[in-house]
Amino acid sequence: MRDPEYAAYTRQVVANAKVLAESLGEKGIRPTTGGTDTHLSLHDLQGVLVTGVDAEARSDAAGITLNKNAIPFDPQKPNIASGIRVGTPCVTTQGMGEDQMRTIAGLIARAVIDGDADPEHPVSREVRAQVTELVEAFPAYPRPTA
Repeated sequence: MRDPEYAAYTRQVVANAKVLAESLGEKGIRPTTGGTDTHLSLHDLQGVLVTGVDAEARSDAAGITLNKNAIPFDPQKPNIASGIRVGTPCVTTQGMGEDQMRTIAGLIARAVIDGDADPEHPVSREVRAQVTELVEAFPAYPRPTA
């Protein structure tokens, strides 16, 4: 943990989380605390009229991993929820930075607001293709060279 590379990585995780939270907020998916100082953020979906369970299913259909989460004073039952939780360690490990967080926020917003739980829905397919392109540009594991 004292390694300078690790310190730089942790700073980037937090910087990415801040940009992702802010960018989602700009798209109507409000961070419940106004932002974040950690590796994750919790967002209120009530402004976009989508439940957490629907957002999770729509995101999954689009190839995005996030989870439903209750928010403070949530009017929904916990198994439905009014929020989502997003984090940045994985994408930071893949080498993504602030520019990619803005792209990811757009993809999440599109999947959540305009998408569907059906992976064959046109928006789900389109977002999934863009997610695949982004992940291929920043692979989690080195690709073998032929």
